[in-house]
Amino acid sequence: ALYQPSAPGLMRRAATNRSFAESGMNTLLLLPALFSSDGGIERILRLYVRAAGELSREHERVLTVILNDSIIPAQRLSPYATPALAPPVACHRSRLACIWHTIRLARRSERLICGHMNLLRLAHLARRFSSRLEVWLIAHGIEVWRTFNEGERRALRSTKRILCVSDYTRKQLQANCPGLDPSRLIVQPNALDPQFTVATSPASTAEPGLILSVSRLTAADAYKGIDHLIEALPAIRAKVPVARLRIVGDGDDRVRLEALATARHVTGAVEFMGRVSDEALREHLASCEVFALPSGGEGFGLVYLEALAHGKPCIAADAGGAPEVVDAASGALVPYGDVPALEQACIDALGTLWDPMKLRSRAAEFSYDVFRRRLAAGW
Repeated sequence: ALYQPSAPGLMRRAATNRSFAESGMNTLLLLPALFSSDGGIERILRLYVRAAGELSREHERVLTVILNDSIIPAQRLSPYATPALAPPVACHRSRLACIWHTIRLARRSERLICGHMNLLRLAHLARRFSSRLEVWLIAHGIEVWRTFNEGERRALRSTKRILCVSDYTRKQLQANCPGLDPSRLIVQPNALDPQFTVATSPASTAEPGLILSVSRLTAADAYKGIDHLIEALPAIRAKVPVARLRIVGDGDDRVRLEALATARHVTGAVEFMGRVSDEALREHLASCEVFALPSGGEGFGLVYLEALAHGKPCIAADAGGAPEVVDAASGALVPYGDVPALEQACIDALGTLWDPMKLRSRAAEFSYDVFRRRLAAGW
């Protein structure tokens, strides 16, 4: 099923749409994807769709243009839909369609929230057709931790507000785009989806020694540190014989990682689960003793929050935005790529009696309600 307005009141809605179009009091979300994948960026953009609708003023609509989605499943959109949300425009990976719809809807809007740096120049192209349009950008992390070309720098300097998922990302933007007005850079941390639930079935009892990691297993994401966990496992098992590593995720780097497990003689202690459903992921989070993702490139790390919500301590690298989520009370930070430090952190975490309530309270600091209040402050 595709998202469509309900049948009752269609004529009234059409008339209302005309008045909204004339007033231009709309917010346009320009997004790379929403449901075509389930990565962290897509999940947080769904929260922006919901929050934009909840923060809308009377007679304001929320319009969306989505580059990579082909369909918008009504059931999946429903938790994020509000009365202000107009039927989203899915562009089927057509950049031409995305450009056309963005310019068309920008002329009816006063605010355009760009969901990824790669779409920012299109956002500013649309601004040429609507002089009143404000452009905002959501900066997720690694995509802005780099040197920009002159066109990108001009686009960033012309952006009204840049919502950075972490202070680390904010500082990277300042360093890589000299002349960028720091008052326009706002730290807007990610949040747990209010639809996220904690597994509570009897099968979710923690399994002794189980270390869980969740990541894309692609060569492009080698910075996630899954290979470091495999390299650390022999030393961990020397101190904690029941320790084993369960890896959720898949990709073109899986063959290399499986070969690494063989080379380190821990094949029987490493489980590659592949991609799993949301329900299965919750069960894995509930079943582990420790969650570990020693990544060197997390802009934020939503999966840390999901683990903490299950009352699980987290092992993360002291890099990127991860230290703004994981602290000494909720786990441990290790230097990125330092396998001996990772070994010891996992051994210590497995040997510590953690208070699940304290871990869950850390996750609660990043609730959707907190996210919406912070966004509302500058709306």
